Amino acid sequence: MLLLLNLAACGGDAGTSIAGSTASPQAVPPVSSAAALAAPVPPTSPAAAPVEQPSLVPIVNGEGAALTVSTTGSIDKGNAFFKAFGNGRSCASCHQESQGWSIRPDNLQDRFTQTNGSDPVFALNDGANSPNALTATIDQKRLAYSMLLTKGLIRVGLAVPADAEFTLVKVDDPYGYASTKELSLFRRPMPTTNLKFLSTVMWDARETFADARSNLCIRNSRPLQCFATTDFDLLHQSNSAVTGHAQAAQGLTAAEQRSIVDFEKTLFTAQITSLAAGNLTDAGAKGGPLELAKNNFYFGINDIDVGDYVSGASFDRNVMAMFTTWRGLDRPTPPIPPAQGRPGQPGQPPSAINIARASVARGEQIFNNKPFNVTGVAGFNGELRVALQRATCTSCHSVGNVGSHSVPRLFNTGVSDASLRTPDMPLYTLRNKLTGEVMETTDPGRAMNTGKWQDIGRFKVPSLRAIEARSPYFHNGGMIELTDVVKFYDKRFNIGLTPQEIIDLTEFLKVL
Repeated sequence: MLLLLNLAACGGDAGTSIAGSTASPQAVPPVSSAAALAAPVPPTSPAAAPVEQPSLVPIVNGEGAALTVSTTGSIDKGNAFFKAFGNGRSCASCHQESQGWSIRPDNLQDRFTQTNGSDPVFALNDGANSPNALTATIDQKRLAYSMLLTKGLIRVGLAVPADAEFTLVKVDDPYGYASTKELSLFRRPMPTTNLKFLSTVMWDARETFADARSNLCIRNSRPLQCFATTDFDLLHQSNSAVTGHAQAAQGLTAAEQRSIVDFEKTLFTAQITSLAAGNLTDAGAKGGPLELAKNNFYFGINDIDVGDYVSGASFDRNVMAMFTTWRGLDRPTPPIPPAQGRPGQPGQPPSAINIARASVARGEQIFNNKPFNVTGVAGFNGELRVALQRATCTSCHSVGNVGSHSVPRLFNTGVSDASLRTPDMPLYTLRNKLTGEVMETTDPGRAMNTGKWQDIGRFKVPSLRAIEARSPYFHNGGMIELTDVVKFYDKRFNIGLTPQEIIDLTEFLKVL
């Protein structure tokens, strides 16, 4: 860690990963990828220059700066992560350090302008709103890639599973492409940092493989749900991304898979400074990536349903504990009484930075402890114990000081509901084969993998660290500002946040 601290101060460089795959879902880990788990890693060959060279120095964003550190202390630019494949994309095409290891619309717009839309990220297969879009002129390109340019969304084309419990009865696609053969699902590239705390790969878990032989099983699940390791999932995902998003004619070698995944696992990213609150490690605070890397994680840590799988401890809702030392910093200093002939001093008002820090600390406590009722959330109501319907933010964002979920449990909070549809999104009407019930959604989510009616609209719980660096938010980029996210959940669950609580909770999220 001392080495990392030196690097953070002096500079260096770092890297990223590949966007999600479009591979067909599989019930068990494919044998072809298993060999990669034990494959030796020979020296990698020189790689093509990435879109962005990571720096290991703080990178400015709208609320201060974020910092990435690497557990190796350096970045291997010859890593397969930086290698261009197929259509010219590398992993770094869709995952960039300056954008929280995802991509943001403002950066994509700059890349579009600088290259007249010829940067490899602008590929018809999934960068465009439709693979049939016209791109002969610059104006046609702007229209073709509008979802990527305005919301940072990649098009994921998936077919409804043949054995699905539902049928697609109607499609309203503004781009004229989606059909029963292939739905167009627009999703944000997941960040490829902080993977130590990952339990679910991809928004819809289509790269999270079941494995009946595994001991990584969700307690109380009926039937018992057991999973391959996330290491295995990531190896498979890297190959799927190269053959899918990068359109490579051949898949990665086992050594390339291993190299990419090992590289990704070295990265830790978090906000390190705040415009309002200053350095996030001052005054006893434990913000930043160095402290983040110290956090413990394993399958089932602090599980909302049965507690901790290893220690046996009950679920602890006090998940976030980075800014406890900032509580009460907005109080005036007490007056100093006179002593030994010296006059007393009046109390002093708090400084602006201490007022900001106290707001962050209050937001952390709201995140941990503000109760609300959870209703109508598939994956939560009906599957977890009734007593858990009274929840806080940490009921889903339950991994300590990270905010991810320690088992592959996906939830439907209504983000893809038809009521939230914007005109740029396709809308799909699905009918339950058994009951005839009809549902409209912009993205069926997990159901496109499992085919289950109850999985429609269910998505993974994302990590919250470095969230300020990678707007817009939700799987579909539907919220631009963190204040919008807070207000969405306040309305969705009728939490009843006061205006000050909305400010405090937002300020807390900004410094993660």
